[in-house]
Amino acid sequence: MSSPRPPRPSGWVLGHVAGAPVVLAPSWLLAAVVLTLVFAPSVQTWTGGGGALPYVVALVFVVLLFASVLVHELAHGLVAKARGQQPHAFVLTLWGGHTTFGGAAATPGTSALVAVVGPVANLVLAGGFMLVADHAVPDGTLLQTVLWAGAVANGFVGLFNLVPGLPLDGGRILEAAVWAATRDRHRGSVVAGWTGRVVAVGVVLVVLVRPWLAGVTPDLVSVAWAALIGAFLWSGASAAVRAGRTGRVVDSLTLQSIGRPAVVVGAQASLAQARETAAAAHTADVVVLAPDGRPAAYVDTEAAARVPADLAGTTTVLAVSTPLPVGAVVDGSLTGDALLRALSAASAHGPVVAAVVDGRVVALVRTRDVVAALRG
Repeated sequence: MSSPRPPRPSGWVLGHVAGAPVVLAPSWLLAAVVLTLVFAPSVQTWTGGGGALPYVVALVFVVLLFASVLVHELAHGLVAKARGQQPHAFVLTLWGGHTTFGGAAATPGTSALVAVVGPVANLVLAGGFMLVADHAVPDGTLLQTVLWAGAVANGFVGLFNLVPGLPLDGGRILEAAVWAATRDRHRGSVVAGWTGRVVAVGVVLVVLVRPWLAGVTPDLVSVAWAALIGAFLWSGASAAVRAGRTGRVVDSLTLQSIGRPAVVVGAQASLAQARETAAAAHTADVVVLAPDGRPAAYVDTEAAARVPADLAGTTTVLAVSTPLPVGAVVDGSLTGDALLRALSAASAHGPVVAAVVDGRVVALVRTRDVVAALRG
């Protein structure tokens, strides 16, 4: 499974491929132990042996399985890089693995191609294991059993990942198809996310309902695995739905939608003059300019409201103002994601940012207003 998540995860770096680290997350160790314990009884049944052998064989199979997952993720990353999308990290985790990128795919075709090569890689591995098991090793041997298990595991991983619902690769393909048809990437995310929610519920229902229909009570291990996988899929699908909705909001961001119009006064102005200027412009926000024309402060409306009218003429505007740090300025002509990135950088200096268009302060943008807009 792949997703555009820039932060580099923690873990052990095994090497680098396509300019990105291959990271073994600490949670992988837990997965390796649990899967080894789960598979060991089956290996003991196959081999008829006891002692440590079933656990050694089970561990070999688990390592083989995770190697197949790594091939899956490397396929994502290598094709992505060939299409101009730089992979950020290849990560093996408790849930298998994922590939992170420094940015999203530029076109629906690239997104679909990057998504489909992972499952295809697993299906190719499944075919390879089958061929070797059939033609290169003696029948009935332990090695043949392990190879057949690898073929089945890769076949399952490849086919399951093609199910059309995020966060699975098939969901990414569905997202790309909707994006191409509607020219709306975010609608694709929402549709594929909702489909992923259906898949998550379906996985749980299949594990629970099928045994009951056959008159058998589902075993506890199967129920636990179904619940974990269903929860993982539901979480990823829900995140995709939220990301799609948020992305649509981000695309529509403008200064008019998140900023509050402001007027400017000099540092020597009185509060009465600031009030008159703001009233004439039908706004409440006032920015105080430094002698060099830089926005230096903004009037705290609550503090200004506490000053009686008879004292406003003798109260300097700076007495009721909050400083604007250097850098707390944004280009008000920006829109969408460019505006959001600029606001993110400027808001590092403070929760209020002055918006400037053609060298003139036109509005104030507050972090809380931006957050409220992103939440819909």
